[in-house]
Amino acid sequence: MLIGSKYTSDDERSSIRFSIRRSPQKHTEHLTYRTESGTHARGVQIAMTPTFAVRRREPVLVVPASPTPRETKRLSDIDSKESLRVLMPGVFVYRGGPARGDDDPVDVIGRALSEALVHYYPLAGRFREVEGGKLVVECTGEGVLFAEADADVRLAELEEAAGGGQGLTPPFPCMDELLLDVDCSGGGVLTWPLVVIQATRLLCGGFVFGMRINHAMCDAAGVYLFMSAVADLARGLPAPAVAPSWSRGLLDAPHTKHDVAPPLPFPAHGSDDTVMRSFVFRVADIASLKKRLHVHGAPVATTFEVLAALLWRARTVALALPAGEVARLGIIASFRRNAALRLPTGYYGNACVPLRASAPADDMGGSSLGDVVEMIQKAKATAVHVRSAADMLALHGPPPFDSPNMFLLSDLRHVGFHRVDFGWGEPVYGGPSQVHLGGTFFVAVKDGDGEDAVAVPVMLPRTAMGLFAAEIETSLKA
Repeated sequence: MLIGSKYTSDDERSSIRFSIRRSPQKHTEHLTYRTESGTHARGVQIAMTPTFAVRRREPVLVVPASPTPRETKRLSDIDSKESLRVLMPGVFVYRGGPARGDDDPVDVIGRALSEALVHYYPLAGRFREVEGGKLVVECTGEGVLFAEADADVRLAELEEAAGGGQGLTPPFPCMDELLLDVDCSGGGVLTWPLVVIQATRLLCGGFVFGMRINHAMCDAAGVYLFMSAVADLARGLPAPAVAPSWSRGLLDAPHTKHDVAPPLPFPAHGSDDTVMRSFVFRVADIASLKKRLHVHGAPVATTFEVLAALLWRARTVALALPAGEVARLGIIASFRRNAALRLPTGYYGNACVPLRASAPADDMGGSSLGDVVEMIQKAKATAVHVRSAADMLALHGPPPFDSPNMFLLSDLRHVGFHRVDFGWGEPVYGGPSQVHLGGTFFVAVKDGDGEDAVAVPVMLPRTAMGLFAAEIETSLKA
């Protein structure tokens, strides 16, 4: 199959290396990537980038290693929202090494993926929209799209390109070559496989696992469960340590209406006017912020709360929202452990809702860090009303991502992405590879000294990014 061509499902079954279906056209793509210091074409701020070639083989369809049920499964009301019908990009970067002898990581992962799809067989199916705009999965066993590739670059060069001393964090200037792209035009994302994967060998023996997965099937925790299942099988376990569970009917909404604030349009700007930059907060930075709260008599705050307050305030100031506008914060909260909902441990559907905080934008710049922390803590306290929040998301969708008065935060530090081990150790980086203008995520990383840290990639209009960075720097030095 040519990259970007529309998928058709009448391919022949093949048995090359692991259970796959191969499309009729066979080819190898030769991709060369090179940029200078400055700004990537997509508006991503980058450091020096090496020149290297990527040889990507023809993508294939990896199918379940053994027969799976042929059935139709209905998604939950939360899963079915149109705003979740996107392919989420993520990347896992590994140093590799002699832990598995001569085993080829691409081959090992391909076989494990085929075995994992026996347990997660809905991911090998295809979406269909039914009456009322809801989604179902036709469990056809057609498979997930998989490409293997070789890159003429070493991990050390990628680390240097991504910023050197602060560790490997987004933005990744080479992701176009290490993450298989798909063209969702025409029939749209519903016509594509639910999972798209590229496994790339590096010259140093390391490798990169790049994945796009349809958000309507999984949230971050669900992606982790699937990735962990593949990793368990790659390490030789007979079955995933956590058995998957569908159970989507548990999250059907009772359809009570809620008021949702209208979005404020972003000031007009082209893609060349936006930049993306990661802010890495070390243990000492976070301890200093918490100590300052204590000195001023502010409430005790978690790491998430203090960083969310810092970022929300800095972003509001940097964007200079119009007078009288309300600055809004959305905190993506998981309710997987809510006892009232009784979700199984292996539930891999969407189980998150946005909790909201708001304040007059004019007041944010003059608010203390403690004041903003208190607003966030009050928003988090509403998590007890999970059923109502689930209904709000089912009816109205999540807050708009592209509105400057809404800032959406997701804390992925404890999801487990940094622990996914295919047999060559934990990743140098594991997690999402991209953010949008309206939100970001917290992810656990190692800094340039190998110490634990929190990375927060942020995308903003170019003129606002300088102001944002200055606000962060000033707050850390205060």
